[in-house]
Amino acid sequence: MKKKSLASFLMFIMVISLALVGCSSKEKGTAEKDNSKPYEITMAYVNFTNAEELPLVQNEINKITKKKINATVKLMPIGAAAWTQQSTLLLSGNEKLDLIFTSATNGYLVPAAKGQLLPLDDLLAKHGKGVLDTLPQHIIEGTRVNGKIYGVPSVREFANDQGFIMRKDIVDKYNIDLSQIKTFEDLGNVFDIVKKNEPNLTAIVNQGSVLTTAGLINGGKFDPLGDYLGVMSYKEKKIINMFEDPDYVKGVELARKWSEAGYTLKDAATTTDSAANIVKAGKGFGYSVNMKPGFETQETLATGMEMVAVRLTKPSTNSNVSTLINMSIARNSENPEKAMEFINLLYTDKDIMNLLANGIEGKHYKLNSDGTIKLIEGSKYVLNQWQIGNNALTNPYEGNSPKYWDEILEFNESAVVSPAIGFQFNPDPVKTEIAASTNVINQYKAALEAGALDPDKIVPEFNKKLKDAGLDKIIAEKQKQFDEWKKEN
Repeated sequence: MKKKSLASFLMFIMVISLALVGCSSKEKGTAEKDNSKPYEITMAYVNFTNAEELPLVQNEINKITKKKINATVKLMPIGAAAWTQQSTLLLSGNEKLDLIFTSATNGYLVPAAKGQLLPLDDLLAKHGKGVLDTLPQHIIEGTRVNGKIYGVPSVREFANDQGFIMRKDIVDKYNIDLSQIKTFEDLGNVFDIVKKNEPNLTAIVNQGSVLTTAGLINGGKFDPLGDYLGVMSYKEKKIINMFEDPDYVKGVELARKWSEAGYTLKDAATTTDSAANIVKAGKGFGYSVNMKPGFETQETLATGMEMVAVRLTKPSTNSNVSTLINMSIARNSENPEKAMEFINLLYTDKDIMNLLANGIEGKHYKLNSDGTIKLIEGSKYVLNQWQIGNNALTNPYEGNSPKYWDEILEFNESAVVSPAIGFQFNPDPVKTEIAASTNVINQYKAALEAGALDPDKIVPEFNKKLKDAGLDKIIAEKQKQFDEWKKEN
């Protein structure tokens, strides 16, 4: 994902509700379709940018789709602030709607279970060969709800590795040898140099939900299963309480040590300013974050400063990757077959995907000789294409490797895959315990992981309150459901 798009999406998923509400029953239209004229496919998605020139791109896409599948597409961008309300209305009302962006963070599991989305298994078999040939099997299997597929994940990075990214000018200025940094603990020596010599820079500028210890705690060790109330241990292949695991304790102890040394932001647990913006403003040195191939280029563009990184974990994939970013067919679709034919084009047609992602060549971007592209100054077309289709068909922005998408796909294939990929937990049997435990999480987790609290005192207190709230019962229920799912899969 491009940095601006990813940052917007992360903010978006933090502020919207976890499930859509409301559902009305309506039988799929049985009116006879007129195949003599193109069917218009309506596609709704989240929009973070100026959509002024979207009609120009839409017209170019429709020239292709008319010829290939006798259909046109009507793109329906909806602003992030209005998305939850508008998508709820679209899914629960009677308005014609064919395709809609869905996500586990703002409505996938609930509308799927309530019949607001159509199951796609048969449609994929008949009209989605390109999708099935493109997506890894474990990714598409991970979208199942009650045994059925309700969404098609976009092709993007399905994995991440963890480490620390930082300003190269500071690294060079003090002759810091990054090859000697093998663990998160080794970063302390770097932070000490920055603290002593650059008093106007904060060494670690992590914030919000992407906290200092995220990589140390989660990188290839735990699959949070959405809520951290019972996580999947990659090593033990069972559901455990992460908050009493030795790796977690080690992580928060290191965060406390860094905080007391003055390496972190004083308000790390509560600030909402992005790490990249803090570095861009000349107030920060670096941050710990999920990474991928080309990440240094991405962050260099985001911060306006050349950035370098150390990578400290192997790539890993957790269970939310399949349901995080999907395209689904709404129950109000009047022609689900055409909708799936268009989805299939999004995974097979390079021209359509480049139009969606980059706009019109010569107007919005220039194609370089190496296959990368450069935006034309003044271009008003930007689409957050990470939501949609096979991004590996698109030309990467200059500054990235011409083989950027080959590197991403290779990176995905190299990842350690969570044992819980495809597992969907039904929280109904322990709803009361989840509500009580979530209150405890909200009270302690962010501050503890930011180093603002003393682990020696707080970790035992945190775990006692979690147990009192019913965490052990949640873990037992998750393990029971996981074992049943494992037997069937």
